[in-house]
Order: sequence, then structure tokens, then C-alpha cells
Amino acid sequence: MHSLTRALFLTFLLGAVAQSAFAQVEKARSAEQVLPVLVPTLAAIPYGPDPRQVLDFYRAESQTPTPVLFWIHGGGWVAGSRANPTGAHECLAAGISVVSISYRFVTQAIIAGAEPPVEWPLRDAARALQFVRSKAGEWNLDKTRIAASGASAGACSSLWLAFHDDMANAQSTDPVERESTRLTCAAVIGAQTTLDPAQMKEWTPNSRYGGHAFGFMPDPNDTKTRDTMFPEFLAAREKLLPWIREFSPYQHVSKDDPPVYLIYNAAPALGQAMPDPTHSANFGVKLEEKLRSVGVPCELVYPGAPEVKHPQAHVFIIARLKE
Repeated sequence: MHSLTRALFLTFLLGAVAQSAFAQVEKARSAEQVLPVLVPTLAAIPYGPDPRQVLDFYRAESQTPTPVLFWIHGGGWVAGSRANPTGAHECLAAGISVVSISYRFVTQAIIAGAEPPVEWPLRDAARALQFVRSKAGEWNLDKTRIAASGASAGACSSLWLAFHDDMANAQSTDPVERESTRLTCAAVIGAQTTLDPAQMKEWTPNSRYGGHAFGFMPDPNDTKTRDTMFPEFLAAREKLLPWIREFSPYQHVSKDDPPVYLIYNAAPALGQAMPDPTHSANFGVKLEEKLRSVGVPCELVYPGAPEVKHPQAHVFIIARLKE
């Protein structure tokens, strides 16, 4: 079957995932007033050669260099928009500049034959972060204070950046590549914290997300294969382990990682089927356990969660970046 046809079908199939990710954002905004659409200070600035490798920059008014909210939109890495980044109004009002990125989708990677497809959106996020740091002088930014945030797949990308060892290449002839990819903190909405199908199945038995990140996609001529993709993904796990180790956020957790904030719209129930397994707080419970085991601060928020200090992601971001 032609790769373009299959990739387009995958985009259609994962539309529900994208909508669920957007629902997570809307849930997080439910207590907020309706805010006007923000107009970027600089729009569609290229950070790479592909038309999707662009970002918008919103400058906070300040005489001194400002911290940065680095927003990665959700949508299953197959859909979504960088417009209206969550928390931007509040961050700008607090003197924090905002960057919102677009990135190449896994469907583009599949068409190009790239393996694994998820490498493209994740590497794009790293490149965009380095590009922003390279603009610190020109844009009046404090490159030592950057928080990543996003919803669903954008949340997964943010956590991958937060936990991955620094990807700066000090020997590169490209000045952007010499910039750091480390973060001050990450605050994410409805995050998938692992791309390991065995962990997902153990934590939430009705898990069905993640196979497309590694090229497992349905046959558009056979709708029954929609329900077999996760079992096929799970069956191939041993072969996929090198990719999982590189691109699953959970795999990169270490004691030198920045503080993390996780928010979900329903309470966890480890080991039980969940109404929305793709955005289950079970992901958050297991990541919180691992982070605390190595001494990394983590705040997990969901309805009924104990000891909530920051009711929304942007509140955590402002507190961390302005302390």
C-alpha cells in the first residue's frame, strides 16, 4: 500500500486522539475567563528548513532578560496548532516571554521512510529549544530560565526534553546546535510519560496509544486492524527496545532532572481500565514514583489529589521561573 495513503489514513484515525488532547487543555482552562487571541510579536520564524519547523514568539515587556515558556502543542504528533498556547496570557502578564512551536508530524516521517517516526517531532522540539536560546540576546531572553509545557503528545515531548541528557554539541559548526536543551522545569497536561507498551499495559490494561510513534498503523482497507495495532506494538517490543530507550521520557529520568508538574482531568486507578487510557493519570502516578525515587520534585494534580500547591500548569511555571 502506498505510504502516502497509509499516512493520510493514520492522520484521520488519530483525529480522536488529537481532539482528546485538546479536551485536556480545555479542562485545564475551565476555571479561567475567556481571553482574547494573542498576536505574536514575531510569527512563523523558521528554526529549520521544513515548512512545519517554525515558531511564534511573544515578547514580554521588560528592561531585563525574561524567562521563557516553551509551548509544544498536542494532537498525537499528527495534528494540532501552535496558536493560542495555554498559559500565555498569564505568563506574559508575569513578565515571562512565550514561544510556541510547530513541528514535523510522524505522518511526514512515515512518508519519508524515517525510523522511528517519532524521532522527527522530538528532535524538532530539541532544535527549536536550541534556536530560542540562540536568540536570547536579540529577543531579550534569559536562557537559564526556560519551562517546557504542552498537552498530550506535546506533554510527552516536553518531558522527553526535561529528562534527556543535554543534546548540545559543543563541537558543531552550527551555533544553534551548540546551545543547551536542558530546562528549568516542565509543566504538562494529560501527558503520556512512557512509550513502552509493556509499561502502558501494566499501568492501564486497555491502553491503545503509542504504536504510531514507531510506525505501527492500521491498514486503511481493513478497519479491524485498528484494534490490533497495540497488540502488534506490544508483540514487537523486544525489537523496538533501542528506540523505546531513546524516545520514551520515563527511560531518561535521573537525579539531575528539573522539577515536574503533571495535571490530569480524572483520578488514577492503577491496573484498571480507564475511560481515557491515552491521557490517564496512571501515567502520572508511575512517573511521580520514579522521580521521587531519585529525588526530583514532582507535583501530580488531578480531581481529589492531595496537597495541591498549584491548581494549574501556568501557576507552577510562573512560580518556578520567577523564584
